[in-house]
Amino acid sequence: MQGAASAPGTARPEGPVLGPLARLLQPRSVAVIGASADPAKTSGRPVEYLQRHGYQGAIYPVNPRYEQIRGLACYARLEALPAVPDVGLVLLGAERAQEAVRGLAALGTPACIVLAGGYAEAGAQGAARQAALKAAAGPMRLLGPNTIGLVNVIDGITLSASGALEAEALAAGPIALVSQSGGIFSSLLSRAASAGIGLSRLLATGNEADIDVCDCLEYLLADEATRVIALYIESLRDPPRFRALAARAAALGKPLVAYKVGRSEPGARAAVSHTGAIAGADRMYEALFRQAGVIRARQFSELLDIPAALALCRPLAGRRIALVTSTGGAATLVTDNLGLQGFEVPDPSAQTAARLAAIGPDADWSLEHNPFDVTLAGFQPDILREVFSIVLQSPDYDALIVVVGASALRHPEVIPDAIDACRAVTLKPILAYISPAAPALLSLLNRRGVPAFQAPEACAAALAALASRPAIPVAVQAVSGISGPAAEAAAGALVTRSGLLDEQESRRLFAAFGIGSVREFALDSAAQAAAWAGSPTAEALGETVVLKVRSARIAHKSDMGGVRLGVRRERIGAEAAAMIGEVLGRSGQVPEGLLVQEQVSGAIEVLLGFRHDPQLGPAIVLGAGGVL
Repeated sequence: MQGAASAPGTARPEGPVLGPLARLLQPRSVAVIGASADPAKTSGRPVEYLQRHGYQGAIYPVNPRYEQIRGLACYARLEALPAVPDVGLVLLGAERAQEAVRGLAALGTPACIVLAGGYAEAGAQGAARQAALKAAAGPMRLLGPNTIGLVNVIDGITLSASGALEAEALAAGPIALVSQSGGIFSSLLSRAASAGIGLSRLLATGNEADIDVCDCLEYLLADEATRVIALYIESLRDPPRFRALAARAAALGKPLVAYKVGRSEPGARAAVSHTGAIAGADRMYEALFRQAGVIRARQFSELLDIPAALALCRPLAGRRIALVTSTGGAATLVTDNLGLQGFEVPDPSAQTAARLAAIGPDADWSLEHNPFDVTLAGFQPDILREVFSIVLQSPDYDALIVVVGASALRHPEVIPDAIDACRAVTLKPILAYISPAAPALLSLLNRRGVPAFQAPEACAAALAALASRPAIPVAVQAVSGISGPAAEAAAGALVTRSGLLDEQESRRLFAAFGIGSVREFALDSAAQAAAWAGSPTAEALGETVVLKVRSARIAHKSDMGGVRLGVRRERIGAEAAAMIGEVLGRSGQVPEGLLVQEQVSGAIEVLLGFRHDPQLGPAIVLGAGGVL
């Protein structure tokens, strides 16, 4: 293969306008630095995989220990290469990878991939090593380090050492994958190959010293071979850019489906140690995905199931689902999960029921109810085609799920053939749930364009994604609030504070930015409160007031007995003394003072807060107030 011209699958216009990521994913030549002739070694895999999966470009193994590897001339050093490669695949350890990267950059190589670990995920020393690696790359784009590489299934380009490439054939299709984990990359690649789910391009970004999720997204949004993009995310390094790209994806009609790890505290810690990422608060990510129109996969298996449905099915127009089944129990499982997702499984109208009854007027089986059980009808292709056709043409239903039982194992072509025969009469989504363990049938259905699932929950999740396929998300606009010297001064006075503010300080800060509140007075002691109760200012608050302790050290005052409602003015001194004593006894804290506030009824209490997430930036928190 050495020196071979690009095959039709990899042919593309010449010139730098393509950009380094196009060279990375569609290289005309690849240098494999550290390649081994030993197929048992990880470094022995990439050249073999490139040949096995049909790469038609030039392959340049680089290793001074060999003259040839798998029939290809092997070069002792980078300077001996016959041409500048489009991509350098670096298989060396962390200590030697930097030298190879520097050499590739000196040659003018547009992009390189570094598989080695031991960088930012390994602490401060590793972070320094990663910074040096990035500096050595200079303007050359870098995928990794700590990555398993990439696979361009469409063009047969496998720049990876993943054992998932042992598969003899990979199904090409419209789904792209970007994963920050090499292990997850390999898992999804092998699962897709087994299930017959077609993929376009897959990238493992690893530590993202340079190329990150957003860079990959930008390329894939312009990629005509990709219609749906699946994302395995540990963290986002550029949330504003991600939001903008998600809006572009929605405008282009390319759904983004994300599985975000780090929902639990142990999971977040594992993500940090894995790729050196900071796993932001999960609720912040939930809000980001919702606002950006990203579909969130709740289960790991959904990261393939949902994209498969989105890639193969038309949008879902309603929530009424028909099930045709050859196994009653499995249909019950699917129906139950549909109900949990808010779907309906209604019985047919009189007109549809009459058409179904006409299929077997003298049979000992009936199709009066949904799910439509054809078990007793036998596994007859003609009956299946007619039932599918009637249900799909009926205005009673918006989608069809075919529930496949063990009877299909003897005749695996019957279900796919029956579905194919009905596609011309409908635009409605058709899905399949396979109840027995039947990987060959699963693969057959997916390859024939019918999204097929092995879990009943997956059918409901896929339909939910089709039903909620996001429109172009509404841009979140920055709201200009009160500004100017007064606000800046009020905020600036509190900038040097650490920890919690007390209630009076918080209200002062809110007021500086135009957020009003009830009238209140701050007092230092119970004695001062008793004296103040007879003053004209106290009379202005009304006959009854709210009495609170003032303390930055007590976050939940009501839990400690530090809030009293409906206090009559003449009782303020006595109530204040009793409240301070109760708070001291329950919290061990002496309050800094007291607040007397007007008591308002007929209003709604809200919690309003502000959080600056170290990764995702600012967020407003709004919720139910009061003791909630």
